[in-house]
Amino acid sequence: MRDAELKQLLRRLAAGEIDEAAAFDALRGSARLGFATVDLARGARCGFPEVVFAEGKSPADTAAIAARIHEHGQRVLITRATEAQFEAVASRIAGAVYHERARCITGPEGADATRVGHVAVLSAGTSDIPVAEEARVTAETLGAEVTARYDVGVAGLHRLAAEFDDFRSANVAVVVAGMEGALPSVVGGLFDRPVIAVPTSIGYGASFGGLAALLGMLNSCAAGVSVVNIDNGFGAGYLAALINRLAVTGDSTKP
Repeated sequence: MRDAELKQLLRRLAAGEIDEAAAFDALRGSARLGFATVDLARGARCGFPEVVFAEGKSPADTAAIAARIHEHGQRVLITRATEAQFEAVASRIAGAVYHERARCITGPEGADATRVGHVAVLSAGTSDIPVAEEARVTAETLGAEVTARYDVGVAGLHRLAAEFDDFRSANVAVVVAGMEGALPSVVGGLFDRPVIAVPTSIGYGASFGGLAALLGMLNSCAAGVSVVNIDNGFGAGYLAALINRLAVTGDSTKP
């Protein structure tokens, strides 16, 4: 635990905002809930607190994990969440927000929340927007300023050209595409910063649930294009936020 975090913990304990058990969990770096062990030290190690993957979890378990993260003064991000899970979280965390299209839940930002740098998030088609939105919400929650431009795929390249000036200053671009997955290669040929390609499962039968887009992106002839897994908007948004933070501060762990 860093000195600043330790001082904040002691201040919160002295002010009665947390009890001794919660303070002990923070010093230990984890909270054991019986059904889950919450990693409270991940922010110090990796630059951002543990993110909750909600798929398969009950609403009550999701809310309990999120509440423990929130109690320790850490920002809450929950991915692949349902409305039922959001209702359970909102009953325990005032100010929680459900991003329906992204299927994400975020906790309140707080008065001192600021966004820095610039991340671009692009989608090839409207059907790809849910994955792109997951990337956008993730990057914003990790503190990045995001420009999102959707439905700019290769079927009408004039759409990308019309939007290019809005994102060419970004430190990194997340490019989301299904079908044949061509858009990241196009952006990689125009953009002098890292491009994170996200294949989606959108497409007809021969797309094989996103496998065609994944292989197309892995075989991109454009240098500077890296690829995450199918429909993994979260992974792309997280990586983009770390690259952006490094570009702005020189330290990927500095908030």
